[in-house]
Amino acid sequence: MKTITLLNEKGGVGKTTLATHIAAGMARQGKRVVLVDTDAQGHATLAFGLSKDPGLYQIMVRNARWNDVLKGASPELYSLPEDPVGALFVLPSNIETRGIPLMIEDVTLFRNRLEELSNHIDMVIIDTAPTPSMLHASVYLATDYVIYPTKCEFWSFDGLVESLSRREKITEQKESLGMGAMQTLGIIPTMYRGNTVEHTENLKELKQRFGSLVWEPISTRTQWTEASRLMQTVWMMEPDGGAAREMNRILRRINEVVYGEQARQ
Repeated sequence: MKTITLLNEKGGVGKTTLATHIAAGMARQGKRVVLVDTDAQGHATLAFGLSKDPGLYQIMVRNARWNDVLKGASPELYSLPEDPVGALFVLPSNIETRGIPLMIEDVTLFRNRLEELSNHIDMVIIDTAPTPSMLHASVYLATDYVIYPTKCEFWSFDGLVESLSRREKITEQKESLGMGAMQTLGIIPTMYRGNTVEHTENLKELKQRFGSLVWEPISTRTQWTEASRLMQTVWMMEPDGGAAREMNRILRRINEVVYGEQARQ
C-alpha cells in the first residue's frame, strides 16, 4: 500500500481537485483506493456526492472500524464503461475534524490506523487543510510520497516553501522512529496561464529552484470548474479534453515513480 499526500500551506491552490482526480484516476486503472479527507471543510468528501461526516474523527478519536466509516464513491461519477474494475472509498470529514489535534496524543496514530488497510487497499490519497496542526504531523508520518500543488504566484510559493521546510523536520522525525524517508513526488503548478508574464516568469523561477521536481503545469480551463460544479471528474466531462490529458500525464508520472510502470491512459 502506497500513501500520497497533497500539501501546501496556502489555500486555493488546487489540492482537493488534484487529490480527488488522482484517487479517481487510480481507481480507473483497477486499483483499490482510499481518499482521506483531512480538511474540516469536507470538499473532497463533497466532490463525490457524499455528505460531510465525522469519519476521520471516528477513526482517530473513537477507534471506529474502517467498515463503519468508509463511504464508497459511485463509479458513475469517475469511471468509464471500458475502465478496469477498481474501487474508490472516501474517509469523510466535517467540522469535527478540527477537534482531532486536541483529542489525540500519539502522533503515530494515523499511520497505525492506515496500516490496518494494507492488505486490502493499493493506494491512499490524502487531501489536507492549509493550516498546519498536529494532525498534519500525523499525516506526514503516514506518508510515503508528497505532491505539492502551487499557483505560479508569490503567496503560493511562500506556502510551498513553508511546507517543504516543515517536511524536512518531519522527515528527520520519521527516520529517527525507523519509519523511512518521505519522498517528494513532485511540485505541480496549477491554474497556469501561459499567456501572462507573471506565470511564465514564476514557472521559470520555480524550475530553476527545484529542477526536475517541477512537473508540467495544469492550465486554467473551464473543464475544471464545470466538473467541480457537477461533482464529476474531467474524464466524465470530456475524456479527450485538455484537462483529462493533463491528469493522464500526472497519473503516468505517479505510476512511473511509485510503481515503475506506465499508466494505462
